[in-house]
Amino acid sequence: MLKIEKNKMGFSCEVFPPKRNDDIYEIYRTLDEIKLIKPDFISVTYGAGGSNSKKTATIAAYIQNICEVEAIAHITAVGMDDNLLTSLLFELKKKGIDNVLALRGDKPKLMSDEEFENRKYKYAKNLIPEIRSRGDFFIAAACYPEVHPESSNREEDIRYLKDKVDTGVDCLVTQMFFDNKVFYKFMDDIKKAGIDVPVLAGIMPVTTAKQLGTSVTLSGSSVPNELSQMIAKYGNNAEDMKKAGIEYAVAQIDDLKKNGMDGVHLYTMNKADVTMAIYEAVM
Repeated sequence: MLKIEKNKMGFSCEVFPPKRNDDIYEIYRTLDEIKLIKPDFISVTYGAGGSNSKKTATIAAYIQNICEVEAIAHITAVGMDDNLLTSLLFELKKKGIDNVLALRGDKPKLMSDEEFENRKYKYAKNLIPEIRSRGDFFIAAACYPEVHPESSNREEDIRYLKDKVDTGVDCLVTQMFFDNKVFYKFMDDIKKAGIDVPVLAGIMPVTTAKQLGTSVTLSGSSVPNELSQMIAKYGNNAEDMKKAGIEYAVAQIDDLKKNGMDGVHLYTMNKADVTMAIYEAVM
């Protein structure tokens, strides 16, 4: 089971299950490379409504038992019910996985508005005590340095975050951000609110121009001028863009290290070469 210490500046990663079953061996090959840097843990995302729950558990088991790296399995509240949660947690324990990341999750495309409004677990904070009641787990949760898109303001967002942490959260992992000043302000604000669990800074290397139109836009993260200019300059050259994206992420992490942060959680986009290049530059 994980134990994350404050001010240690650890390094962890996130991967996601492939959409097609026949691509699962590709993620195994990626993990076989990433394991060589011995990250503190590797987390595996979970499809909304459980669409990838079996793949999540299978990949997490590969990380835990074959790669011998601590695995965190994502669990989303959306689409979850008591029986599914019980069976999922039982399956994780059976596979030797003691760590989960509890999230609300986005509304699945096939879920009606009525089903979404009447879901069993409204938010991650409703899910966390239920996980606690079903076994001994390390529980991580998410936070938004730039305010959750559905929150009215920073004060409301941090109040909700404090409520969530108080349900039994062991550490927080931030949504991606590209301006460290935003993160430092967030850290000051949550400290004043009495939130004292370790916080891992979520960093996504932008190595292709199209990432701004997919992951970055969906996350609600703002794009600093420096990053916009980088993409404008290198976006049409794949090799130069990749190099520049790695350098931008490395600069972010170096600055976080200098300021004594708890750790970095790298959104790898399943790119082992990018992950290892960043790790070798910063750790």
